Amino acid sequence: VQLQASGGGLVQAGGSLTLSCTASGSIFNTYAMGWFRQAPGKQREWVASIGSGGRTNYEDSVKGRFTISRDDAKNLVYLQMNSLKPEDTAAYFCFTGDPPTVLRGQINSEYIYWGQGTLVTVSS
Repeated sequence: VQLQASGGGLVQAGGSLTLSCTASGSIFNTYAMGWFRQAPGKQREWVASIGSGGRTNYEDSVKGRFTISRDDAKNLVYLQMNSLKPEDTAAYFCFTGDPPTVLRGQINSEYIYWGQGTLVTVSS
């Protein structure tokens, strides 16, 4: 499976941005998908995950602000980000892999993989 994130950019604090991730593969509807981010000089941080059945899971700091969704017909997963804060500035990556691992947000597991990220910069 190849993954490619897009949709990043520069936005003012309080603004919104929607990221997209396209995935190759004819069985995309069976994949659990997720997003993590990495700010400069910091460790990776899990953001959100969605299962094949649509079940979602979020990191506490983005709950109520970010929404993960998927379109299986288009092999796409989205991350709608509202009320953005400067601390949301990071490179965002979509990932997949072992479904339970993805849903738990275990981004340091050997059982996940990811593609190129997209940079989100939130100005104050």
